Amino acid sequence: MGAGVMKKAGGGGRRRRGGKGKHAVMAEINVTPMVDVMLVLLIIFMVAAPMMTVGVPLELPKTAAKAVPTEQEEPLAVSLQLDGTISLMNETVPEAELIDRLKAISSERDSDKVFLRADGGIPYSRVVEVMGALNAGGFANIILVTDPGGPTLTGGSVKTGAPAKTGN
Repeated sequence: MGAGVMKKAGGGGRRRRGGKGKHAVMAEINVTPMVDVMLVLLIIFMVAAPMMTVGVPLELPKTAAKAVPTEQEEPLAVSLQLDGTISLMNETVPEAELIDRLKAISSERDSDKVFLRADGGIPYSRVVEVMGALNAGGFANIILVTDPGGPTLTGGSVKTGAPAKTGN
């Protein structure tokens, strides 16, 4: 793993193994183990990264909005499912306990940012109710999570540029 110096066999009638010059420098570093370890780590991270997202299945609405920049602290995610169930990260929370839990969490966090994931089929009034609870719990910076590629105000789609389909 390091470079070494091989000396020429000296007098005294003894014969030593070695190179043919006075001092032959052996400068070979074997990088194969390091590459193997890096490839294994790459595979582990590629498999684990999709599992690190919040695991509540939702049909998010599509929009033309740009992505929000990431932060150092893991974002708090609140999910509102089609059946009305509210989840705080991966844990289902009863409505009566939501504000108390949010207050406890906000006292421990540096950021007042929360990601609200709501199923596209939920009425807007219900989403606004949950946003009010988030605000009452100490989170003033509420980010609505959507899927990219939705329709734009001009009637086109972000992905294709084609007009959005309306009607049947």
